[in-house]
Amino acid sequence: MCNQTVGLIAAGLESRGISTVVVQLLREVAVKVGPPRALWVPYPQGYPLAAPDDPERQHAVIEAALRLLEDESLVPPALVDFKP
Repeated sequence: MCNQTVGLIAAGLESRGISTVVVQLLREVAVKVGPPRALWVPYPQGYPLAAPDDPERQHAVIEAALRLLEDESLVPPALVDFKP
């Protein structure tokens, strides 16, 4: 799905009281659209979240994204860089 569309949908859901986190692959789009909570993950070796044979990194990305929901210090729109 389009990075911009996902950010706009997240903002719409948040306006209705549903918490969201966007895993964003294009930082410039996240900055422009401003989803409520976004985790920016740079492409490692051409794969969006991690290579298919790298479940450790895949889990780390998902855990980092879910932690954004728990972080009460984040003020939307928040863009956080993924740090493995």
